[in-house]
Amino acid sequence: MIRFNAAFLTLICVTSLHAQVEPTAGSWQTWVLASGSQMRLPAPPGDSATAAELQWLKSFTASADDAAKAQIVYWGAGSPGYRWMKIASQEFVGRNVAPAFYTRGMALLAAAINDATVAAWDSKYAWNRPRPSTRDASLAPLADAPRSPSYPSEYGATAGAAAAVLAYLFPDKAATFSDLADEAMRSRLFAATEYPSDSIGGIQLGRAVGAAVVAYARQDNSDAAFTGSYPPTPGKWSSPNPTTPLAGTWKPWVLSSGSQVRLPAPPPADSPDYLAQLALVKNLVRDNTVQHSAWFWQPSFVTPWLDTAHTEVFQAGLAANPPRAARVYALAAIAQHDATIACWDTKFAYLEPRPSQADSTVTTLFANPGHPGFPSGHACASAASGTVLGYLFPADSIALSAQATDAGVSTFNAGIHTMFDVQQGFVLGQAVGNAVIARASKDGSQ
Repeated sequence: MIRFNAAFLTLICVTSLHAQVEPTAGSWQTWVLASGSQMRLPAPPGDSATAAELQWLKSFTASADDAAKAQIVYWGAGSPGYRWMKIASQEFVGRNVAPAFYTRGMALLAAAINDATVAAWDSKYAWNRPRPSTRDASLAPLADAPRSPSYPSEYGATAGAAAAVLAYLFPDKAATFSDLADEAMRSRLFAATEYPSDSIGGIQLGRAVGAAVVAYARQDNSDAAFTGSYPPTPGKWSSPNPTTPLAGTWKPWVLSSGSQVRLPAPPPADSPDYLAQLALVKNLVRDNTVQHSAWFWQPSFVTPWLDTAHTEVFQAGLAANPPRAARVYALAAIAQHDATIACWDTKFAYLEPRPSQADSTVTTLFANPGHPGFPSGHACASAASGTVLGYLFPADSIALSAQATDAGVSTFNAGIHTMFDVQQGFVLGQAVGNAVIARASKDGSQ
């Protein structure tokens, strides 16, 4: 039996209590910035200014009413990026944004939050400013003080970056996002976990990162105008209103291009192989389980995987580790977007008809999406998500793989894809997921 003396146990407890969160995260690889130190902030205020801020903070915290305390809880419910990812997702869903633009927006937001967090950590550990309650033990924070230097504010950096990107994506609500950013910063001041200058430095840093990400976004070719057409052609997919037909030409984050992992051509629509696949669709018996799967995944393949990322972050205890949480969101969102770009490249390279377009007797649970059948977009994006999240959270890799399978097969269950579309979508998505993992394995976070 191993025995520990009291002094040793005390040392362990003290070390644990004072352990800092990811002190090297400022050196992790970024997505848009050249490095975390690219936007290092100047030194925080000196002792006399800090003392004045501390007195102001005591008064401000004492004025917190029930509404202020609710804001503390709301913004502190997860990592600094948690609420912003949810806000963005709700905005995309509410506007019924096409899948490729949905994944693009979430990738831009997640990359901005990640880079802002890495940049904030670079400045934090360059200056090592103690939290207010460390300087004055009489200060009683209304939330747990994060185990990292207070300058600059990670909530401010995240809010500034997120508000800038969301204002670009949804300019009609720019003022709303700016107000939310102010509220997020104010919540940490009410909580007394950081100084006013921490908040100001954080949001200024975040806005600069957000501007860099918006500049990146303006060069990804997503604004290219489609001038072609897809008229009815025997054995080919057609549509008068194609959905984002040029998405396969957009700039990916990890892949060299959308065509890097392009799949081989599917069987021709009049071939025995395709007709056999069609028969599987026609002969499917849709019991309650099959229908539930189809309808659960029908609205979006993005939202359920974001919810899964949230769950994994919380279960792994990363809500209190902003750099790790931001990295999870960025890797997961970018994997989905690159998989969607690659999927659309393959779709519009071959123009495979949907089952009901090849055989009018095929019944679907809902209308066909406005893009070709091969491969399944749900399968592509979900295999990428499941692969990356399985790498990040290996204890749940089997469950995540099963979730990806359910997402892909749901489109077969709905009658809008053949099983071949689904299976090949898994191949493409896993290839993209592995490419993202290859980058992640060298990003300095190990």
